[in-house]
Amino acid sequence: MKKLAILFLGLLVLVSCQEKEDSMYTGNEISYNLYQGSDFDYTGKVNAREMVSGEIEITVELIGKKETSDYYFPAHLHFGSYDSQDSPIAYLLNAVDLRDLKSVTILGQLSDGRKLSFDEFKSFDGHVKVHLADSGPEYQVILTAGNIGKNDNSPQAFKVENMTMCSPYY
Repeated sequence: MKKLAILFLGLLVLVSCQEKEDSMYTGNEISYNLYQGSDFDYTGKVNAREMVSGEIEITVELIGKKETSDYYFPAHLHFGSYDSQDSPIAYLLNAVDLRDLKSVTILGQLSDGRKLSFDEFKSFDGHVKVHLADSGPEYQVILTAGNIGKNDNSPQAFKVENMTMCSPYY
């Protein structure tokens, strides 16, 4: 009987935590693919979820080799398609941790002054790039890239040879 009570209590705590997390979100979410952008074997996903506060939570999850070292890959939301010549940074996302290959960011005001609603994000003219480093020659190494919003995110539309390098400036 004691084991049954402990099991019930454990399930109750688990359900309560899940309900609290679920109550943070509206249920609106959208995902985009990230494609391999260099010789480094990484791909991934960008997931955007609408929070009940109206904010957008962006999660970047890479698929590839994890490491135990304390290293972070810079991630950026850019204006325009991944192959646009002029694609300034719209927002600096939190860096992707090499240990779990994940980054979570609450999207704030963009570099052009706008704050996007979830519906505006779904039709945003943009893309996400994850870099090998935040400066130096490794900054020009794009680990993954993918269009978001109104831009074609299909595997057929992504051509690594058409990817443009990005400026570290807003």
